[in-house]
Amino acid sequence: MAAEDENIAIAERPKLTKMSDLAKLHIDVAAVTESLKKGIWLYFLLLIFEGALRKWVLPALATPLLIVRDPVAIWIIFTAWRNGFLPSNKYLSAMIFITISGLFTTILVGHRSVPVAIYGLRILLFHFPLIFLIGKIFDREDVLKMGRIVLWIAVPMFFLIALQFYSPQSSFVNKGIGSDSLGGGFSGALGYFRPPGTFSFTTGNVQFFSLVAVFVIYFWLNLEQVNRILLICATVALIAAIPISISRGLLIQVVLSTAFAIASISRTPRLFGRMLVAIIGLFIIVASLSKFSFFENAITVLTTRFDNASQSEGEINDTIFNRIGAGIMESFNDPNLPFFGYGTGMGTNAGARLLKGRSEGFLLAEGEWGRLIGEMGAIFGLAAIFIRMQLSVKMAYEAYIRLKLNNLLPWMMVSVSFQAVAQGQWAQPTALGFGVIMGGLTIAAMRYREVPKA
Repeated sequence: MAAEDENIAIAERPKLTKMSDLAKLHIDVAAVTESLKKGIWLYFLLLIFEGALRKWVLPALATPLLIVRDPVAIWIIFTAWRNGFLPSNKYLSAMIFITISGLFTTILVGHRSVPVAIYGLRILLFHFPLIFLIGKIFDREDVLKMGRIVLWIAVPMFFLIALQFYSPQSSFVNKGIGSDSLGGGFSGALGYFRPPGTFSFTTGNVQFFSLVAVFVIYFWLNLEQVNRILLICATVALIAAIPISISRGLLIQVVLSTAFAIASISRTPRLFGRMLVAIIGLFIIVASLSKFSFFENAITVLTTRFDNASQSEGEINDTIFNRIGAGIMESFNDPNLPFFGYGTGMGTNAGARLLKGRSEGFLLAEGEWGRLIGEMGAIFGLAAIFIRMQLSVKMAYEAYIRLKLNNLLPWMMVSVSFQAVAQGQWAQPTALGFGVIMGGLTIAAMRYREVPKA
């Protein structure tokens, strides 16, 4: 297994760039690794609770807390670079080149706003490298540990979104960013709003429970690796959260992760029996939940949401195609699109506020690919899209290979990380954070922990 891992450029082991003279460098590899791990955990926890800080704890600081994870990301990268831990690969090198080039074109021929440009470049310069750094510092055991923590968080998170679902938007639990009295929910159906949980916006809740689904499915197929009572509670929370979220996206993602698990049987036949046990358990949980009125009511709301969305956006398959296919054409439809784009950061809500004094709507494009092309132009924008897409494909390929080695974890992680890395709307800080975490955990799941030699 160790020899297998050494051949993977995106899943390299945590080692110094120069290992020739550790005594001379006075670097404690174990201490630096542990410090970086703590930084990654802090980044993850701030991702989960950033919205809570902005809504309930420190609403007066809601705006600066929007980038509360940025100092952590910068510290992690600086510490890794200073100690020779910073990964080096073609994806990272190419993206840094594109980002720096985009900064120069923004200042020279773009919107010329330095604050907006810096806010835009931080996405690819400070957060994108964390995908590889997490994959280098974390290993499979760290991913499983984070998975168990995710299951623990899922249970109280469900109770919170259920309370938000059934509470008026004027209630404390539904306060918006900066204690906005209009509420933090987003339009759903039948008078109910999509709950955001601890996040700033409902998309954070959807992405969180999408991650929960990955670990719930994985642990059902590997029962010896988790407390079974915790797993059952998290499974109930996940299933109940689907209608409570009023999100088609969450349902689609859970179905997709389930499909990945079923597809893995062709490479890992030993999972077939456990798959049957998981399916039986699922039916029992759904049947039990269906006896509760809160669940039946939420199902009705979700069904209505599906019907309404189908009338306005088309069927699910049409919606998915439009969001993927039309996204890349969104900016090309602009006849005035400059060759080098309008400038980095202009496609973000914060950038729009700095440039225009408002953040309603999108100055460039709603889709991520359209935003990249609108900000950096056809050449650099398409290059950034290609790098992210190529990285997602590479992770999927390497994860598929691991199935033959009886390592299901990276394959399950790909079910959420592929889209989050390739097309996640990184202009939104929460989506950016989940893209980084999901991508990094996918790579880390490929590496087994080394056993110290006696």
